[in-house]
Amino acid sequence: MAKKNKPQRPKARRPRGFEDRGADILRAERRLINAAFAVYDSFGFEPLQTPAFEYADALGKFLPDEDRPNTGVFALRDDDEQWMSLRYDLTAPLARYVAENYDALAKPFRRYQAGSVFRNEKPGPGRFREFVQCDADSVGAASAAADAEMIMLAAEVMRSAGLKDGQYAVRVNNRKLLDGILEASGVPNTDEGAEQRLRVLRAIDKLDRLGAEGVEDLLGKGREDESGDYTEGAGLSAAAIKSVLGFATAPTEDRAATIRSLEKLVGQSERGGAGVQELMQIDTILNATGFGDDRVAYDTSIVRGLGYYTGPVFEAELLADIKDRKGRPVRIGSIGGGGRYDDLVSRFRGQPVPATGFSFGVSRFLSALERMDALEVAAKPPVIICAFDRSLMGDYFNMAAELRAAGIRAEVFVGAGNVTKQMKYADRRDAQIAILMGSDEMEKGEVTIKDLYLGAEMAKAIESNEEWKESRPAQETIARANIVAKIQDMLG
Repeated sequence: MAKKNKPQRPKARRPRGFEDRGADILRAERRLINAAFAVYDSFGFEPLQTPAFEYADALGKFLPDEDRPNTGVFALRDDDEQWMSLRYDLTAPLARYVAENYDALAKPFRRYQAGSVFRNEKPGPGRFREFVQCDADSVGAASAAADAEMIMLAAEVMRSAGLKDGQYAVRVNNRKLLDGILEASGVPNTDEGAEQRLRVLRAIDKLDRLGAEGVEDLLGKGREDESGDYTEGAGLSAAAIKSVLGFATAPTEDRAATIRSLEKLVGQSERGGAGVQELMQIDTILNATGFGDDRVAYDTSIVRGLGYYTGPVFEAELLADIKDRKGRPVRIGSIGGGGRYDDLVSRFRGQPVPATGFSFGVSRFLSALERMDALEVAAKPPVIICAFDRSLMGDYFNMAAELRAAGIRAEVFVGAGNVTKQMKYADRRDAQIAILMGSDEMEKGEVTIKDLYLGAEMAKAIESNEEWKESRPAQETIARANIVAKIQDMLG
């Protein structure tokens, strides 16, 4: 007799670069996002939700072609043969939305959004193909006041997340300043000078890691690192290197002093002068609203986004003294940022559309808060109401409803198993309180409450099972009418 073919079962496995997120992480994410949303709402911004898929040409980056349809993004062809891609950030979909609805929108259009974004890149430690971003953007206002508002917004989100002043700083720069210095150094602000400018920006971005000497090499002929890898330099002249380094290391003891230094550095450059004027206007607004140098600083080493931004740029940086398990200092650095990007919507409209925004990665921010012990306590496990007598299910659910109405998480056990198995379930849920009520207790108007945390602690001092049964530690019978007050007292 032939053997029956075994059914082919799929192997339970996660795709690389994607993660499952459990209850604690999801609750922490929700608290952080809601805290940020409350700030955005208070500033008059409105929520918006765009779809996870966009047409690939609308994203404007990593555009797929027939030979490499998934370069950088996850892409597929729709039934009309058009390429669609999962969004890689929340800003490109916003630009499409504004362009599509431009005439109907009040300008500036101010929106906030949180959601998953997707990158088709090689995964690694702490590097995922799906992660959650939280953004706020203002589209349609060209003034420095809109940038100042975004900077204030970022600082307020830091506070709303539970950070104290002194544990963070928002560091601000202006891309026009560097443009002006490069122009004065002979690097044109044109397509011909784009590659050289990009190398300058990348060099400055490494200042905190390589120091002034390493950046000087990258601004000039290039640099060979310890592994022997060689990075080609920007090829600036000695005078240009001096100017760029002077800019990147300008004093930052206070915003006013930084502005005075920058005025000298940009000289007669029209674009550089415009950048200084914008920083002055931002500084005036920050001073008027009480955002001092301890919360918002000017830092010319911030180049954020390389070629993406067109004006003021900023990063929210954590300053807390954090150590790893071996007691070594850990630098978390930037956990979010943003700036002015005036060219994104114009891709669709063919006309200038100013925009500025702020974004942070939710997982990275949460990881930083966890290292700083700044995360709120997770939600308490529910009170477990054991189904001692299945004929009383209506009464059990009524009891749960009373507890929920008082703001207490409560769960009636609806699975299979006797009371012993139900108590094991309560242990696995890490529940503090279990409630038991049979028909006898119900007739007397009573319930039995078990404090499982206290019981586990007291059990350490009880030597035998007989002693346990006789003493019934951490167990109390009370009047059914007093259940809410009693449990509030126990949880309090």
